[in-house]
Amino acid sequence: MTAYIALLRGINVGGKNSLPMRDLRDILQSLGCGQVKTYIQSGNIVCHSDAKPELLRAKITVAIEQKFGFAPFVLLLSATEFQVIVAANPFPEAIAMPKSLHVVFLARPAVNPDRAMLEALRSPTERYVLTANALYLNAPDGIGGSRLAGRLEHCLGVATTARNWRTVSAVAAIVHRSFV
Repeated sequence: MTAYIALLRGINVGGKNSLPMRDLRDILQSLGCGQVKTYIQSGNIVCHSDAKPELLRAKITVAIEQKFGFAPFVLLLSATEFQVIVAANPFPEAIAMPKSLHVVFLARPAVNPDRAMLEALRSPTERYVLTANALYLNAPDGIGGSRLAGRLEHCLGVATTARNWRTVSAVAAIVHRSFV
């Protein structure tokens, strides 16, 4: 079995797309996933599965849509892929303020990102590094007022979902406890 991390975008936000984590765990177990664990209400799942990644991602999306009436974007990473992204954090000094450091996970590499737009939207205090699998964003003044954060998907041209470093670290700890 392969250890996977599934990151769902846009659930349980502002009263929209309500999806209790107990129900989400039940859905994954019904799809044959084992050792299913979730972290907070924003759709962070760690599990085992024999399914191929694209098939599992599609099954999760369809199962949620059938039960809850909406189809969230599901980004699926192997535990190894996730751990590589965590280890590659280019801003280790920002870990001290985990809510200011964000990992924007990419559905696929951003082949032709609009770098001029990224720079135009970036505030003087923000820093970012784009890799094949993620964009790391350090926003010390907060993510809420960041023009860059709100336009990243448009600038990158790929589907994304973001997590702050506190969430990334917590999911990494679950992976380590569960699968290492």
